[in-house]
Amino acid sequence: MSKGMFSDQHALSRRDLLLVAGTAAATLTAYSHAARAAPGPSNLVIDDVKQDEDIFAYISRIKGGFDETTYRQVLGCANAFKEGDQTIAVAAENDTSRTNARALLARTKIADLDQHPLFEDDLQRLIWQTTDRAQQEKLKDWTMGQLKEFLLTKSEDEIKGVMHGLTSDTIGCVPKLMSNEELIAVSQKIFNVMPGTKLGAKGYMGARIQPNSPTDHPDDIMWQVFDAFSYATGDIVIGTNPVDSTVDSVVTVERALKDIADTFKLVDVIPWCVLAHIDVQGEVSEDFPGTVSTVFQSLAGTDDCNKIFDITNEKILKYARAKAGERYGLYFETGQGSEFTNGAANGVDMMVLESRKYGFSRAVGMELAKVQPKGAWLHVNDVAGFIGPEVFKSREQLVRCCLEDMVMGKLHGLTIGLDICTTLHMTVSLDDLDWCQDQIMPANPAYLIALPTKNDPMLSYLTTAFQDHVRVRDKFGFKVNDAMWDFYKRLGIVGKDNSYTSKYGDPLWVYYQYRLAKGDKRSKDAVYAEGRRMMTEVEARGVDLATGHGEKIWDLNPSLATKVRGLYDDAKLSLWAELTPEFIAAVPSVVPVRTLSKDRNDYIAHPTTGETLSPDSIRAIDAIRTSWKGDMPKGQIVISDGLNAKAIMDDGHLSPYLEEMRRLLGDAGVSVSDKNILVTSGRVRAGYRIGEMLFADADPNTFRGILHIIGERPGTMHHAYSVYITVAKGKRWAEKDIDHDMTKLVSNVADTALAPREAAKETLTIIREIIGKDVNGSRRFG
Repeated sequence: MSKGMFSDQHALSRRDLLLVAGTAAATLTAYSHAARAAPGPSNLVIDDVKQDEDIFAYISRIKGGFDETTYRQVLGCANAFKEGDQTIAVAAENDTSRTNARALLARTKIADLDQHPLFEDDLQRLIWQTTDRAQQEKLKDWTMGQLKEFLLTKSEDEIKGVMHGLTSDTIGCVPKLMSNEELIAVSQKIFNVMPGTKLGAKGYMGARIQPNSPTDHPDDIMWQVFDAFSYATGDIVIGTNPVDSTVDSVVTVERALKDIADTFKLVDVIPWCVLAHIDVQGEVSEDFPGTVSTVFQSLAGTDDCNKIFDITNEKILKYARAKAGERYGLYFETGQGSEFTNGAANGVDMMVLESRKYGFSRAVGMELAKVQPKGAWLHVNDVAGFIGPEVFKSREQLVRCCLEDMVMGKLHGLTIGLDICTTLHMTVSLDDLDWCQDQIMPANPAYLIALPTKNDPMLSYLTTAFQDHVRVRDKFGFKVNDAMWDFYKRLGIVGKDNSYTSKYGDPLWVYYQYRLAKGDKRSKDAVYAEGRRMMTEVEARGVDLATGHGEKIWDLNPSLATKVRGLYDDAKLSLWAELTPEFIAAVPSVVPVRTLSKDRNDYIAHPTTGETLSPDSIRAIDAIRTSWKGDMPKGQIVISDGLNAKAIMDDGHLSPYLEEMRRLLGDAGVSVSDKNILVTSGRVRAGYRIGEMLFADADPNTFRGILHIIGERPGTMHHAYSVYITVAKGKRWAEKDIDHDMTKLVSNVADTALAPREAAKETLTIIREIIGKDVNGSRRFG
């Protein structure tokens, strides 16, 4: 690709990160080849524990002194089993080891844990700085067993009198000692309420409306909000995940959401948010004042992992200070497993690292409180289950994870909600999610995600439907935030007696009220006719809208329920589909290669096997490089099956993109290899490795790039793929440390979503956008 056409790039957007996390690579951050290749320690067996021995006495006895690796392992062994802990060898080898690890932990003093940090970096130091020293002093001589008993037997006021003296590591350890029932008992007594609301209060359980669109179409987004309102669902935030995180696209969606809040006079009742990278939101806020409401960012539990989000402690604290005088503040998302999947866990188990994210959030909330006149508006959404089976696999593990995170978040003083979710390559089914909800709801999360159906039309994962909210509100007696419930009464969805009216489940009625609020003088029939046409167009773009209900008021209407089941079944088929020999042979100038994945099952269960090429494939790539004979092109196209080979093989998907992309690059004077490298069982990192093999000998100061076309996770009608754009100077390719922080992408490419030829144009647009920006560090607070 031509010199001067590329420069260093921004970190991935939140949407991009989710795709990398759950769709194509099952990873969230970068780590070195050495870390990936280095063999880790085996899981610890703890079969000989002395009476009254604590962790440190045990380690000293078996190791002759303190040993940091063993320390991390013992604490990890106390966890309920999860595959993610096993991967980094901090899971218990057996139930006896787990029981013994918990006994050692229960006898360990809090002060001793505080004096032995599991891992120290800037985030850890920020957590220490924002831990209440006076409260910490009260607790120093307690054992962890005493802390557990205190939490189970004392009142909310008594717990709040000491919990801010607990470090995040300590908070991350106490759930290890608790059963699910005990976790629920603690969660039932601690409530951190958003200022001026009932959000996060006892007996209240709200919703983040998640109106995602495969194309960021404002109508798709607005109609899903109308749909949510028709089920009296949504009160903490309206937050959409963008496909396109450019400023122009983000401001368009922000304006659509703001228009709804303005029209219904909800600006002081419910905030809105486009979940782009925080710097993009900051740029939109500066360029288009008044457009941005709550500001979002994903957080990780180590400095290394936060680098890929292009965030630092100070950057996020500055964004908090920038909310001075405003009603709304910050919204964070977290989830167990984001560090270990890339080797950025530094040997620390997933629970403790999740707790550190809450410690980060607590520190930001304290900064926000200094500048928010009516109290700090900050909440956290724990996205449990999004990454996939390498973190954990079963519905029981999903429940356990959510209950652990609820207690850790609440003990940090946070208003915390849940995304009780699963990917299509986990073993948690649509029906299982109902069971999970029922197990978790007694813990009283502040809110859940809310979609028209359980199936997200853009992110291709399963979570909570509007109807699920109706069901759990009925079963557990939960309320919606009072101010929003009053709106639902004014809207006519809820009657004066708090029962649902005949307008329940009727987004057309909500649209009619929206038009009336705008002063529309047309007849009801005319507005309804327009609304029906718009709904048809929205659904044709692959965004389902729920209307009415089935046998029970919280059931999907039968036809939509059948469709959702069909998409689920197709996703399972797509997940296991393989590139056919006929298709491979039909790809122009194809060079077929494969990774170390032995088969599809190995590929899905062990993501790292899909990141490294087989020896024969390495030789094939070497042959391509040799064939250039000193005339190295600027770019290489790579194609992988990813999690959905059908996305690559469907008619009208791959060929139009390849043809248009090669034409556009040719017109731009960019030389591209004439070979198309086709990877079976390929993850995103396989493309990075190919680029390193091809371009390691390039001129150190000229740019070379990989366009990696890869099947996204299935679950929608689209069978979509993404194009990962990775560009670096020759010296970076030679260093062989290319990773996700170098990459941007075009996503949701399909003949029914972002058309392949349009995706090619967007690819070139992104490249040109990159050239025109100073991308080193933050656009605002770098």
